[in-house]
Amino acid sequence: MHAPAASRSPSRSPSLGEILLLGSLTAFGAVTIDLYLPTLPAIARDYGTSDAAVQLTLSTFFVGMAVGQLFFGPLSDRIGRRPTILMGCGVYVLASIACALAPTIEALVAGRFFQALGCCAAMVTCRAIVRDRYDHRDSARIFSLLMLVLAIAPLLAPTVGGWIAAAAGWHAVFQVFIGVGLAIAAAVWWRLDESRSAATAATAASTSVLAGYAVLLRHRRLIGYLLVGAANGATLFSYIAGSPDLVINIWGYSESQFGLIFAIFAVGVVGASQINRLLLRKATPDQVLGAASIGAAVAGAMLLACAVLGAPLFVLFPALFIALSSNGLIAANASAGALNVDPLRAGAISGLMGGVNFAVGALASALAAALHDGTAVPMAANICVALLIAAVAYHGLAKAR
Repeated sequence: MHAPAASRSPSRSPSLGEILLLGSLTAFGAVTIDLYLPTLPAIARDYGTSDAAVQLTLSTFFVGMAVGQLFFGPLSDRIGRRPTILMGCGVYVLASIACALAPTIEALVAGRFFQALGCCAAMVTCRAIVRDRYDHRDSARIFSLLMLVLAIAPLLAPTVGGWIAAAAGWHAVFQVFIGVGLAIAAAVWWRLDESRSAATAATAASTSVLAGYAVLLRHRRLIGYLLVGAANGATLFSYIAGSPDLVINIWGYSESQFGLIFAIFAVGVVGASQINRLLLRKATPDQVLGAASIGAAVAGAMLLACAVLGAPLFVLFPALFIALSSNGLIAANASAGALNVDPLRAGAISGLMGGVNFAVGALASALAAALHDGTAVPMAANICVALLIAAVAYHGLAKAR
């Protein structure tokens, strides 16, 4: 039924169906987070527990995402891309059923952990599939294109989740998750051909998972790309962690105005990713990444200066917009660069990328919360330092000598 992996044309354009399927795999985790957010107050009421206890269902989910990518990434090198995604979908559906029937908040927390394990299998394997099918430059273009699909999740999913919860209760959201898991499994079964090459399978079979990771971590350039992607991604984690209190409680905007501001910044990131696609027609991913990392560091320094000097919001907001939008010029090129270091271990590299990104992102979120002082300075400092680290990591480690 499914053709074995063959040599791929490095310059072919993906079909709309392929982009939608890969985009669905990429957005699997984001949808599972964002569709669920509006149900948190109702869950706390039904279980008679605190908001802090319900928040554990989110933090546990992030832990599952980080751990799962480290496992499923190399597994996809070993057993193939399709079996890994289908296995993850099976775990996801079973976990969603357990969440829908959870008798206690502790059972729901455990179910969310396994839900994260299931959906991260699709996310981590998707990056490897892109590298299997496209060369360095084209994979960067595809990652930028997938950000268009990924951006729909935070814009639409919370609203849809609120509608579902209001109409049928929070349990219905998990019933939707069951349907999503089954739909993605069916699409992968019928529409996704195996992309793992025989050489990748042989390389994975020749070493253990830990030995494979040890080999990868000896690559100076890979370490550089991992740090670039994680540090740049930490800017978004810092903003997400610090912005609600800052924008609503300190600056006095309403919840609806905060949603609009959040959407504007999201459009900036997505818009920059599409500019990246255009730049890659004439420049290499490393050329764009080198220039963007320096520009982002400068933008971060300007943002910090505005925050320290107490600049008015009409000055601070544009500086924050530019600093955050740099993610659209950096993330795709850093991912493509990392996967290009050793394409025969694309799954394991993708797992490392996901694990490091979530670990650094969690650290950035914790720092943003711990340093919060009622001003924009801690968030701006976090973003500035992260962008400086990204620039140093690229030019000191990842850049070809």
